[in-house]
Amino acid sequence: MAQIVVDVTRCVGAAQCVLSAPDLFDQDDDGFVMLLEERPSGELEKSAGVAATLCPSQAITVQET
Repeated sequence: MAQIVVDVTRCVGAAQCVLSAPDLFDQDDDGFVMLLEERPSGELEKSAGVAATLCPSQAITVQET
């Protein structure tokens, strides 16, 4: 199982996370990342990894627990 960690202070609002994993991420009213599920499993875990890779500001980290 993985744990997603988001550093909102690094987020630039590019929304790549939302586009690649809408079940895990959203954007607040200011356009910054909001984490919807901290501990995904299965296909959502894979989507979290893709989102972390696509994030231009490297604001998303996926840690194995």
